[in-house]
Amino acid sequence: MNDRLAAFDPVNFKRTTRSQWETAAEAWDRWGTFIGRWLKPATDRMLDFAQIGPGNHVVDVAAGAGEQTLAAARRVGPGGRVLATDISPGILRYARQAADAAGLRNVETLELDGEQHDTLDAASFDAAISRVGLIYFPDQQRALQGLHRCLKPGGRVSVVVYSTAQKNGFFSIPVTIIRRRAQLPPPFPGQPGPFSLGAAGVLTQALESAGFRDVRVDSVDCPVILQSAAECVRFERESFGALHQMLSGLNEDDRMQTWAEIELELRSFEHPGGFIGPCQMLVGGATK
Repeated sequence: MNDRLAAFDPVNFKRTTRSQWETAAEAWDRWGTFIGRWLKPATDRMLDFAQIGPGNHVVDVAAGAGEQTLAAARRVGPGGRVLATDISPGILRYARQAADAAGLRNVETLELDGEQHDTLDAASFDAAISRVGLIYFPDQQRALQGLHRCLKPGGRVSVVVYSTAQKNGFFSIPVTIIRRRAQLPPPFPGQPGPFSLGAAGVLTQALESAGFRDVRVDSVDCPVILQSAAECVRFERESFGALHQMLSGLNEDDRMQTWAEIELELRSFEHPGGFIGPCQMLVGGATK
């Protein structure tokens, strides 16, 4: 067995992930308007790929604070419903509050591990979506197979993931710097992480291996547009649980120095009009 694979503990990873998102929940919600604007091109493509329409029943996996959940709820209308699931009950409370504030009575929330959707009723949903969630599941195949099971025949799945590190400098630069400073080994194939499904053909293979057909994967540019590199660092420090998980082995002084180096490197994306961080998403869609 690969030594790094043997050392990876999926139970501890998910426990830490849950804790980090409980901590970051308020910030993710507070940055929600920006996140919605940033990811809108990929979100719209995801909802289109899932063919979400009036009356549909939809499950949103790793829904977070629910910005894309509400977009799906508006598409299904009062005759449909959207079930938002997440491993973090804290962040789901923000999704619940957002739905209530928007007057959307067709949204339900459920604390649920993303790999346990096989516990939901079989053939009970018309569509399944997941925006930037699947990449962080230790067993991505179990997650996709669970969604396959809970979809009706002919139901659609659509997911948003990051493409390669090279096309996501706003995120890959912090990851690279943190890995070096924290002396973390590079991820092995199959280990969860931001770019785990980004290489050519990997997302297609994952969907097909889970039993889906008619797979389509599009690349969608979603540049991170902010006032400055400093603001991008503030966004990532407050909201990105994955980065905090990687930094957990450093002391406070080392963390501060790490963020300072990240900001310095991200300044290469500053322009006279502000900060434009490279970000490319992949949107995959398929049929049961």
